[in-house]
Amino acid sequence: MNDCPTCYFCAQRRLLLQGAAVSLVAPVTGLQLAHAEGVDVGRNSVFTQLVPAETIEKSAAQQYAQMMQQAAAQKALAGKDHPQVRRLRAIAQKTIPHALGWNPRARDWNWEVNLIGSKQVNAFCMPGGKIAFYSGILDQLKLTDAEVAAVMGHEVAHALREHARERMGKTAATSIGASLLGQVLGLGDLGQTLTNYGAQLLTLQFSRSDESEADLVGMELAARAGFDPRAGVSLWQKMAIASKGAPPQWLSTHPAGTTRIADIEANLPKVLPLYSRSKPG
Repeated sequence: MNDCPTCYFCAQRRLLLQGAAVSLVAPVTGLQLAHAEGVDVGRNSVFTQLVPAETIEKSAAQQYAQMMQQAAAQKALAGKDHPQVRRLRAIAQKTIPHALGWNPRARDWNWEVNLIGSKQVNAFCMPGGKIAFYSGILDQLKLTDAEVAAVMGHEVAHALREHARERMGKTAATSIGASLLGQVLGLGDLGQTLTNYGAQLLTLQFSRSDESEADLVGMELAARAGFDPRAGVSLWQKMAIASKGAPPQWLSTHPAGTTRIADIEANLPKVLPLYSRSKPG
């Protein structure tokens, strides 16, 4: 929605946004400089600074726990000794150490990996490192370990790049206006608003640029963890075949296509050396 030029509240919102843009420019950290080799997706959005990370991560943890409880009650939550659970957690164990360089908060996240029995072709990683795969994505696509790593890396990248936090920050800044920005800056009750947003964590729609970032960061995570990043190409080819013209839930707003695969292929030279060095011997 465009600002109306004479509206007092829109004028106040513009002033607050200008001030926020100046004060919220994120400094380059040593962790970011460590990624001089690999893909380049820039810094996390300054809009993430409009919403406290702790609040979103707490909400995500609560939602994740509720989902796992519901799955367990429906006998759909796979046990820790399930072969696919062991497989997912082994891949995560190799991947997570390389995630820490992308976001300093990730070092303190209580990472979890679970498998839910469902025909859904879906997977996610909520803020705070809460990962879940649906059995449908493993069974229907017959994923190799490298393709699982590509999926996991993509979803973990959304959390590391704080895309959910960014979307909420943009909503706070542009949809609700000066009143909420005043609350964000400490002038009102932000808690209830964030609670309402938090309830929508699993239904947030990421932008095309978010999806592109997740593809590339996920590809680098997989390469550093010792999984062939070229599996990202075969993964999206499988997705395209499985979708039969209609994207599965995991790709409901941003279906895979030739452009997405081309972007991955164009960035492979940046991560293949990382993969080569990650292999033993």
